[in-house]
Amino acid sequence: MIARVLRVAAVSLALGGVGFAAVAQTTPAAPAGAGAGEDPVVAKVNGSEIKRSEVMRTIASLPPQVQQMPVQMIFPAVIDQIVNGKLVAEAGYKANVQNDPEVAERMKRAEERIVQELYLTKEVQKRITAERLQEAYNQFKQENPPQDEVKASHILVDSEDAAKAIIADLKNGGDFAKIAGEKSSDKAAAQQGGDLGYFTKDQMVEQFSTAAFAMKPGEVSQTPVQTQFGWHVIKVVDRRQSTPPTFEEVQEQLRSQVSEQVIGELVEDLRGKAKVERFQMDGSPMPEQPAATPGAAPAPGAAPAPAPATKP
Repeated sequence: MIARVLRVAAVSLALGGVGFAAVAQTTPAAPAGAGAGEDPVVAKVNGSEIKRSEVMRTIASLPPQVQQMPVQMIFPAVIDQIVNGKLVAEAGYKANVQNDPEVAERMKRAEERIVQELYLTKEVQKRITAERLQEAYNQFKQENPPQDEVKASHILVDSEDAAKAIIADLKNGGDFAKIAGEKSSDKAAAQQGGDLGYFTKDQMVEQFSTAAFAMKPGEVSQTPVQTQFGWHVIKVVDRRQSTPPTFEEVQEQLRSQVSEQVIGELVEDLRGKAKVERFQMDGSPMPEQPAATPGAAPAPGAAPAPAPATKP
């Protein structure tokens, strides 16, 4: 399985399928027990050495699902792929493929991609200042003000009569958590005594949220609440206002979004200083139109498109 995934990845890389990114890749950690600064030879192909650092760079270029595997597990298979690549390259050099004009053209395109990537990486690093990140965080907090939250538990059953029977049982002193564990069809919440944790009004289906947010802490719904999932008996445990995440908690999100903004600004500035002529497929002039700004992104923390209501 690992070998097959690596073969697919190797073919993709060989065909130039390296994604364009403005962020430097992180090389996986060396295997446990390796000394600091060591870079041993891990294979030889007709006398040519392959060092561990080359294997680790290759791992860093593989698909995420492969990178997540333990390094010790994929290390031998990656070596085999590198060996195969060296052997094919050797055969190509012997056949003088390096003198083919297409090699020079591909080298030129590869160099251009690398220059683009490194230039953007350096510019992003230079322009993302602590002040700009703090401004982004302040904007995030403005666009995400505190919201009312309710902490509630529920018991979900298939019929109104069953829900009414549970309400009657609770009025006679029944234990909510115990009944939830025994009778609720929401098995995940039932394992926690029906506890759903804290949620905002838009995180639950409308009928459920309307009922829960109309109740006070300690109250149990007097009548069953129907949703598309069934009939609910709700107990509100607490109410509070949400607190915004700390700067540290959203720092990576802010850095990513500010990076996109910086790239957009940079490209827009370069286009503004350049003479760009665009033509139709037949070579005739293309009508003028505003150029889209790459990297334009919503402000950090901006609300995403509405998601389907969560099942309580």
